[in-house]
Amino acid sequence: MSKRESIFICQNCGHESPRWLGHCPSCGEWNTFAEERAVTKRSTGKPAKSAAQPVLLDDVELEARPRIPTSHPELDRVLGGGFVPGSVVLLGGDPGIGKSTLAMQLVSQLSSTGRVLYASGEESLSQLKLRARRLEIGTNNLYLLAETEAEAIEERTQELKPGFLVVDSIQAMTTAALAGAAGSVGQVRESAARFQRLAKSEDVTTLIIGHVTKFGTLAGPKTLEHIVDTVLYFEGDRFQQYRILRAVKNRFGSTNEIGLFEMTAKGLSDIENPSFIFLSDQEERAPGSAVTVVMEGTRPLLVEVQGLTAPTPFPSPQRVTTGFPRQRFAMLLAVLARRGGISALSLDTYLNVVGGIFIEEPSCDLAVVLAIASSLADRKLPNDLVIFGETGLGGEVRPVAQAELRLKEAARLGFTTALIPKRNSGDFKGIQTIGVRSIREALEYIRNS
Repeated sequence: MSKRESIFICQNCGHESPRWLGHCPSCGEWNTFAEERAVTKRSTGKPAKSAAQPVLLDDVELEARPRIPTSHPELDRVLGGGFVPGSVVLLGGDPGIGKSTLAMQLVSQLSSTGRVLYASGEESLSQLKLRARRLEIGTNNLYLLAETEAEAIEERTQELKPGFLVVDSIQAMTTAALAGAAGSVGQVRESAARFQRLAKSEDVTTLIIGHVTKFGTLAGPKTLEHIVDTVLYFEGDRFQQYRILRAVKNRFGSTNEIGLFEMTAKGLSDIENPSFIFLSDQEERAPGSAVTVVMEGTRPLLVEVQGLTAPTPFPSPQRVTTGFPRQRFAMLLAVLARRGGISALSLDTYLNVVGGIFIEEPSCDLAVVLAIASSLADRKLPNDLVIFGETGLGGEVRPVAQAELRLKEAARLGFTTALIPKRNSGDFKGIQTIGVRSIREALEYIRNS
């Protein structure tokens, strides 16, 4: 019997199967299997010889190499101080969100200190020139290459010896070592591995751009994220001007930092005061609106949450959230009804986080509860009031971390009163703290204020 020369690979998760399957047993998706040529390696029974030899830890010499700063302080914050020489950074995001724009702005600044190669598999040289003209970019050290073969990009990189390489995008790259269309699991994995070896052997800092699937993950196998050193995600609605850059993996820094940008006619610009974009422009906030403080890494951000309740003619009320976990929202509604004595369980309830940010930490639980209570009572909360605290199933308000940084940021933006957990309260300069132990105490303070 002849040996099978092809396998079927799920284009969503990378699961391999000897035959075509309509339903992937690994990720559960339908019609995602594509046929690819199997790669077989001959084995001689002996381990391959390697030039690398084991070295004692005490004998390893560290070379002091400063990071490469960029012209964007927000990007430097996310990277941990700038690019590490010889590292591989993967930048992912939805199509049209600004990945190529940010990359072009980066190479414009980095080319002032050395050679930069921008390899594009999706655009021609004239299209790249048009983008550079729109962004008002012009430099003698920026080299453009329209190429889709990874081997050709590797060869040109070795000839040019740039200090920085951009690959746009990894889904458009192919390698002659494998059969299959560009964007397939095998092509994406092998092309990324080739660029990773190129970055380490030639000591060239590499930025790889990748697209995001409809499920919100990087297109290609999950191993793509393991190959690179840093993974950055662009978040936000591409039809609005604000963008959030988040690190989900960083071997050289924290994964909790975010960078905030604004899309303008001349590209992406850093936002100097991020808290303002997460607050509504209204001087008088409507009923159901509450301001809280969330921590993104070491940065406190003031965020406005808006709650709305409405009667429903249907037997099953809706629970709709934007920027907040739906299951946690349902839990807070139950706590408000059972422990706070205010029920919205028979009404349609909506929750919106202003500015497009997604809140995951539980420090905004108290603000969400009071926003729904404010909407039910049709009564506005004080404009100078900021609220934060975690809510338990027993109705207790638990303390949160880094309360001093949160209060300092609120006082800087003009808030004079903070409704916070009792254990976080104290004397803070510029702001009065009201400590509560339960949501009943918080609701009682709101009624009397």
